[in-house]
Amino acid sequence: MECVNTRLCECAPEFELLLQSLSFWCGPICALPKAKGKTRRQKFGYSVNRKRLNQNAGWKAAPWIECSHIRHAWDHTKSVWQNLAEIGLAMDPNKAAPLRKRKVKAMEVDWGERPKDLVRKPCVVNEPEAEASLPEKKGNTLSGDLIEYVHYMVENHGEDYKAMAWDEKNYYQDTPIQIWNKVNVYKRFYPTEWQAFIDSLQKKMEVD
Repeated sequence: MECVNTRLCECAPEFELLLQSLSFWCGPICALPKAKGKTRRQKFGYSVNRKRLNQNAGWKAAPWIECSHIRHAWDHTKSVWQNLAEIGLAMDPNKAAPLRKRKVKAMEVDWGERPKDLVRKPCVVNEPEAEASLPEKKGNTLSGDLIEYVHYMVENHGEDYKAMAWDEKNYYQDTPIQIWNKVNVYKRFYPTEWQAFIDSLQKKMEVD
């Protein structure tokens, strides 16, 4: 046992020299490879406007209000409850319109007028109500080619749909029923223009 210990003690300096030479030529044995971006020193950007940067970050983090009337009337310095109270909207619908209890009779309950919040921006609620009360515009329209097609067919053939089907300008080879459907669609979409067109045709016939 003693001879083994003495042998290790004699070999220890040589083993240390071997490790030092390996670390010199190959680097540390236990070191792991480093990421490229981790060793880069971070520098402070003195040219950046910090006030504007913080404002933009706050605006990006804030939720986007779809309604333009509420978005323009919204005050970011006030709370949500204060903004809704000034606009005239309710934060909690249960408090704005409380439900009656079923067990209590209606005659026994005193439904007095509850105190209302001061509405400082009533236009935010009134303008969408006025827009909603306007008549809805028809988004369906017909193409100009179809209108010209119907005008040509009716002007030259009247109500003879078989003659319309044999006309040389029936490029899509519509059947008489298909042409009749197109004329009815034009009547339904533009009743005033159709009536004016028929009146103009009658005047031409009277002149001739």
